[in-house]
Amino acid sequence: MSVQTTSESNTQAPQAETFRRNHPAPLKPRPLKIPAAVESRLANGLRIAIVRDARLPMVSFRLAFRGGDSSDPAELPGLSDMMAHLLTEGTADRTSLQIAEEVERLGATLSVSSASDFATIAASSLAVYADEILALIADVTLHPSFPQNEIDLARENTKQMLIQQRAQPNFLASERVAKVMFGQHPYARISPTPASLDGMTRDTFTNFHRKSFAPEKGVLLIVGDVDPDETAAKLEKFGGWTTVPTSEPAFSAPPERTARVLYVIDRPGSAQSNIVIANAAITRTSPDYFPMLLMHTILGANASSRLFMNLREEKGYTYGAYSSLDARRLSGTFRATAEVRTPVTGASLHEFFFELNRIRDERVPDEELQNAKSYLTGVFPIRIETQDGLVDQLTSVKMFDLPDDYLHTYRERVNAVTAEDVQRVAQQHVTPDRAAIVIVGDAKEIEDQIKNYAETIERYDTEGNKKQ
Repeated sequence: MSVQTTSESNTQAPQAETFRRNHPAPLKPRPLKIPAAVESRLANGLRIAIVRDARLPMVSFRLAFRGGDSSDPAELPGLSDMMAHLLTEGTADRTSLQIAEEVERLGATLSVSSASDFATIAASSLAVYADEILALIADVTLHPSFPQNEIDLARENTKQMLIQQRAQPNFLASERVAKVMFGQHPYARISPTPASLDGMTRDTFTNFHRKSFAPEKGVLLIVGDVDPDETAAKLEKFGGWTTVPTSEPAFSAPPERTARVLYVIDRPGSAQSNIVIANAAITRTSPDYFPMLLMHTILGANASSRLFMNLREEKGYTYGAYSSLDARRLSGTFRATAEVRTPVTGASLHEFFFELNRIRDERVPDEELQNAKSYLTGVFPIRIETQDGLVDQLTSVKMFDLPDDYLHTYRERVNAVTAEDVQRVAQQHVTPDRAAIVIVGDAKEIEDQIKNYAETIERYDTEGNKKQ
């Protein structure tokens, strides 16, 4: 038996560990296998799209309507959200309890939500129960009864939620950013008020439902282990559903920003400052969407992006610093955010503006751009590998009027972005000299730190009232 000497062991060990120093070569991208949708339209205008996916004996449904929170009357913010909650709280034939018990009996899910640009009824079940869950979707969509007791309960619960929101710095920052960036546009309203809740009656919900959930505004998407032709034949329950067509409302344009302004929401005793730096940006259908997506990924989308590495890893100011690309149907913003320790509020602003200017002024290195592309193209297939993930993506395609081949060409369009594209959109849409800087924190502790970052400072209390 041979014995290895100490010197031989020390010589060979580094060689044995060499493989750890080199990243493995990335795998070649696999082609996306997205089944084609079978599309049709009912006589009442409702669009239908059915995708057969037989990998699992499951089926997912999305019935989406354009409008959502942006369709709320100016005097009744939160109406769409409240109506969405109440749809599953009673119909002409079922009580709230009966709906919940039937969903549970089927082992299914059924929920309704409202976002800025569209409202969605979402459901999923085993494919064998597709007819039953489809009947439930039709019932809550076409025949909600809006029981008075459920309205009263939802109103009081929401009022309590409003009190809780006022204690959350994130809500206070989001509220001020929305008002500053969108002005009189409906996107400026992010929650109801006690007055608007008191103004919502049963007749209010009934009339708003009739106008909002109109078939010509909607699309029904079905993904799962179903036969498209057989399923399409079963949708006659939606065929007799007609409403009076309504025109698209006209909204005021968001205000144009011409200078950098600080908005301080005073929260005495706060141990940290919530910082949001916002610029006006793009709509979801903008041709600059993919360059902006790459720029956002490099700057602050995740824990390896520039903002995170700077403010957390290098400076230790925060647990995380990020950017967000909020591209909606009618407008959008680009934001940089972090929650930082109160004593480093000013220093954090310095680093934010350093990174915002750097992404504008310097060409992104090829390796950094390629890493961002690899991240986006690698994550994308994961987002559509489940039925729910695929049907959600298809819903966005329909609601935002994206191209029919959007999912198939997503990775190609990501890979087509150049470093010059990234710098161009950064210079156009990241505008530090016209930014809205919203900070929620202890004004007494932070104002000396931040006063040099803008000539104009507006101060508010936690109720949203402007202070003198």
